Amino acid sequence: MSEVKISAEPRTEFGKGGARRTRRAGLVPAVLYGHGSDPKHIALPAREFAAAIRHGGMNQVFSIDMTDGGPVLALPKAIQRDPIKDTFEHIDLIIVQRGEKVTVDVPVQLTGEAAKGTLVVTEHSTLSILAEALHLPEHVEVSIDGLEAGSHVTAGDVTLPKGSTLAGDADTILAVISLAPTAEQLEGAAEAAPEAAEGEAAEAPAEA
Repeated sequence: MSEVKISAEPRTEFGKGGARRTRRAGLVPAVLYGHGSDPKHIALPAREFAAAIRHGGMNQVFSIDMTDGGPVLALPKAIQRDPIKDTFEHIDLIIVQRGEKVTVDVPVQLTGEAAKGTLVVTEHSTLSILAEALHLPEHVEVSIDGLEAGSHVTAGDVTLPKGSTLAGDADTILAVISLAPTAEQLEGAAEAAPEAAEGEAAEAPAEA
């Protein structure tokens, strides 16, 4: 994954009022820290940052152009969003260096189709890996093609990109293949639900 260049402005206003004014100006309040340096309070262009995150996700590396120094490489560590507006409220960024290996969670994509009559249940949708900061994969893939009911896929089954190693437990189950319910079973469950509800209503004590 290539780095995205983005500019940063020093942030001198703090607190809720300062953060609101920063966001009204089309910027996102952020803190940059790591590698023994003092935390720097900065503001990033909201639109550019959002576009980069949509493309690269949380593992997008940014080359941040600082007004008081040269460019700094950083990874998002934590992002606070407004759940209603779906906008960025605050960003924590951690400094990384070229050649440095970092531990990140990457999405797992299941490929292929399991055997007919089965149901695929995802247990974990991400995988923790150790990889070079400027060569983080956007995702990893593992095949479930032809797997029968009772099979499962673990973290150790994933073939990782060159230079990446597994950071978590190899026995972590990512997906389980089980028998899909039959039409009769689904119909029986649908018929049983109203009967169970009626029984609970009948057992409920009358109001005084």
